[in-house]
Amino acid sequence: MSTVNGLPISISGITKRYGDLYALDNIDLEIKQGEFLTLLGPSGSGKTTLLMALAGFTRPDHGSIKFGDEEIILKAPHQRGVGMMFQNYALFPHMNVEQNISYPLRLRKVNKTEILERVNQALATVQLTGFGDRGIDQLSGGQRQRVALARAIVFGPRILLMDEPLSALDKNLREKMQIELRHLHEELGMTTVYVTHDQREALTMSDRIVVINNGKLMQCATPRNLYDYPANKFVAEFIGESAFLKVDHQGDDIYFNGQKLLVETPPKGQKDLLLMIRPERLMVMVDGQDSENMNIFNVTVSEIVYQGETKIIYVILDDGTSISMRLSTRSGQPQNEIDEGDKIKLVLHKSDTTIVEDGGY
Repeated sequence: MSTVNGLPISISGITKRYGDLYALDNIDLEIKQGEFLTLLGPSGSGKTTLLMALAGFTRPDHGSIKFGDEEIILKAPHQRGVGMMFQNYALFPHMNVEQNISYPLRLRKVNKTEILERVNQALATVQLTGFGDRGIDQLSGGQRQRVALARAIVFGPRILLMDEPLSALDKNLREKMQIELRHLHEELGMTTVYVTHDQREALTMSDRIVVINNGKLMQCATPRNLYDYPANKFVAEFIGESAFLKVDHQGDDIYFNGQKLLVETPPKGQKDLLLMIRPERLMVMVDGQDSENMNIFNVTVSEIVYQGETKIIYVILDDGTSISMRLSTRSGQPQNEIDEGDKIKLVLHKSDTTIVEDGGY
């Protein structure tokens, strides 16, 4: 299929209430032209409500939504020109593959010759050439997902909305389709807004990720910045594995258990702060190691759990706090000599020493 010019999306002050509950609470968001943006959050966070507001199936109480320069808040769904892919695919069981995919074109009164050409292009794009006369009940879950995608893109929308389209697939197929969808997005050029509760899926696919909780926008950032520099404890907990240690601060200086920590970017303000530790960022200190720019922690190994390519080592800090680190099991590594009960030193590089606000819920 040919490349289209995606439209930027401007969301301003979008609010939606159900009684006293704010499903969306004054959301402001600018989505770039041609961007793959993921709305990420737990069940009930508001991410699907926001997607449905973009699609036109939910009418916000307040605010503005613009596609390009056009205000679309009062437009019906079929007037918005967006491709939509639902969680359950919403395919018509009484129609074959070709009829399902051609449905948006027939609604738009496209002539039969062009319909056939576009359907064949869409089938080729989703790698289902020759499947046009198949019944929906003859397709696997992955094939149905591709048909639903072909139907969403067949008319060349400039905006594509996707509501957890991979959630019904098994793990291996889901991971394969994540990469395929990402490549397809790059090929077609449309602005894509994608909803998921799977943080690894969001990290894999997105240009930027918006984390939503309780109807509020917690943070919007690139996958790397979201993972490395979460805005608060909620984002840090939701993205990846983390442990949190309460710290004290005096001006720009941060202390844990009386030990001054080396940090790259001292936090500002007087809020309650936590040291966020990602298990894979901790390392075992070895004799003769250069400890410059390193924070050092004395720990006792309490448990070791083997998980194939990695193992989790649970340790107890001097103050009694338990944390874990994730280490490679490849041969020749110092951690392979560690046993339960050993007293060791762990190091955390200054650049991996992240301080977050205790909040964000």
